[in-house]
Amino acid sequence: MITSDFGIISLKHQIMEEVCRLAWEDKLDAEHKEQLIYDIIPGPKSSYRCCVYKEREIVRQRIRLACAENPTYNPGSKNVVQVIDPACDECPISAYSVTDNCRFCLGKACLNSCKFDAISPGEVRMHIDAGKCKECGMCAKECPYGAIVHLERPCKKACPVGAISYDEYGFCKIDDSKCIQCGHCIHSCPFGAIGSKTYLVPIIQAIKAGKEVIAMCAPATEGQFGEKISMAAIRKALMELGFSDMVEVGLGGDMTAAYESEEWSEARKEGKKMTTSCCPAFINMLKKHFPEIFENNMSSTVSPMCAVSRYLKLTHPGCVTVFIGPCIAKKSEAQDETVPDNADYVVTYGEIRALLRSKGIKMKPVEDEYQEASIWGKKFASSGGVAAAVIECMQERGEDTTGIKLLKCAGGNDCRKALMLMKNGKLQEDFVEGMVCSGGCVGGPSRHKTEVEITKARNALLSKADGRKVLANLANYPMDKFSMFRDGHL
Repeated sequence: MITSDFGIISLKHQIMEEVCRLAWEDKLDAEHKEQLIYDIIPGPKSSYRCCVYKEREIVRQRIRLACAENPTYNPGSKNVVQVIDPACDECPISAYSVTDNCRFCLGKACLNSCKFDAISPGEVRMHIDAGKCKECGMCAKECPYGAIVHLERPCKKACPVGAISYDEYGFCKIDDSKCIQCGHCIHSCPFGAIGSKTYLVPIIQAIKAGKEVIAMCAPATEGQFGEKISMAAIRKALMELGFSDMVEVGLGGDMTAAYESEEWSEARKEGKKMTTSCCPAFINMLKKHFPEIFENNMSSTVSPMCAVSRYLKLTHPGCVTVFIGPCIAKKSEAQDETVPDNADYVVTYGEIRALLRSKGIKMKPVEDEYQEASIWGKKFASSGGVAAAVIECMQERGEDTTGIKLLKCAGGNDCRKALMLMKNGKLQEDFVEGMVCSGGCVGGPSRHKTEVEITKARNALLSKADGRKVLANLANYPMDKFSMFRDGHL
């Protein structure tokens, strides 16, 4: 949870919670959805926007997202990240704006620098015509008073791959061919105009149908809810909700590290550079913006989420697997049909809390202990954690890791720069660990607390983990019975 958009988050979570209640009661029909809109926005006065009619339309579209449906005006998009147009009309259309610092000087350096006739004198200061402005920035550069400012929208500023633009009405548009579905734009928007599709309703339907629904909690989970809420406490709450069981995906971290370390060893012998394959936003960046690196330099090992899902589908045939974590891009990974037997659904921490509240269930401390991963798998969630686990596996196999050069990238811009260096043959390091979120998965867009709070609680919980080795831990699992490669081959 990010405090700067607390009001937006509260409304979004309220809608999800109420949608879940309707789903539990088999009342998620058109009539009850419409009634929910009026229950949330009763009127006659507006609370957030100019009028109740706009507020109700925004809630209507958020209900669609909460039901894993696209907004009505973007029906064909497969992107999990969607824009709610009625909420996206308060940002300034002009990228450049003249401030009160304008002295209305005789020199008119701004006017003289503009090649598009976009600047003209107003009554008390110069004026920029947004329809003519080409956003070249020359006026801002030439103004002797620095009176012209660049107003870059928060969503566009947060996007690391330039996937966001605006139409003639100023509405945000996401280019699906560029978007890596990292979700950074969602919480950056101060109007809550961007959201992601939510898959709580089909999870409820699966539970109500009596299916074996198993939760898989990301390594980043420890510390998200305070140091008193352990994995065992989360497991108990989820089983009370109706899940058959819960498995920590740190176990998948062990699995991924073991197999990826073998790939690294081979690449090292060949003098070949390689990237990790755990962060789905990083993988999307490779696929869409660096396809040659994706084909030739990326590890073919599956992510920890996929590894645990395949393990569960082997040992529990017919089960439904649900990943819980701080990541939006994981939703796109689960939909990737080129990677078989991945998680069926992905939900964020905010979404799973809404699901728990819909049944009146709270996470409470328990005395039970639960650990299925090594400390190395648990630390996959932090920047450097994947590389550390891979090197640990190399060392456990007796390999000398002296001289390995690592580049740990945490943040979209850092990842893009590293990949540009690799593309141009200028990368000095041997291996690139790519995580699009700052600090790694613990800093994901749907984290529940601040990074400082999470780190403090997380350190306290991880200090209680035993010192089991990665490869010894995996000896307890049927690793030869399911594939650890993206294409599914054994």
